[in-house]
Amino acid sequence: MSIRQNRTALLLATMACAALLSGCGGDGVEEVKVWMKQETEKARPSVKPLPETKEFVAAEYTSKEQVEPFNPAKLLVVLDRLSAKNSSGLKPDRDRNKELLESFPLDTIKMVGVLQKKGVIIGLVQVDKSLFQVKAGQYLGQNEGKITKISETQIDIKELVQDPTGDWVERAATLELQENKK
Repeated sequence: MSIRQNRTALLLATMACAALLSGCGGDGVEEVKVWMKQETEKARPSVKPLPETKEFVAAEYTSKEQVEPFNPAKLLVVLDRLSAKNSSGLKPDRDRNKELLESFPLDTIKMVGVLQKKGVIIGLVQVDKSLFQVKAGQYLGQNEGKITKISETQIDIKELVQDPTGDWVERAATLELQENKK
């Protein structure tokens, strides 16, 4: 085939495609447009109107002579009443000077040993990398924890904590001897 024949064949193929594509337009498109218009009219959304808003009527505060409801003094009165009703009679001694080991949470204090001085057992506790000597009657931990007994394997503590009702209750805690694991 020559170049001239190729051009002619290509021109004939292009004209045949154009003739075929021209048969695709016309009546079918109009039918689709009419059907789409009908379906759009059927599918109109129905929106219910919003209910009427109620008018807000401001009420005047008539208890100006009484204690304001959010006054801190009112809270102190209620707290005093609650502490007077404390059924257990327990409460922390706020006048007592805090000891050094009361500034650390109990779970950060480890018992690492015991000593005996003049017949009295002394516990050795470690906080971070510092070592401290403790004896029965001393306080440690952040919950008013008082050491009640020291043995060779553990230190018994009574903590003073508030229960959900606000009453102070005693809770037992223990520090057990931590042996070095090498």
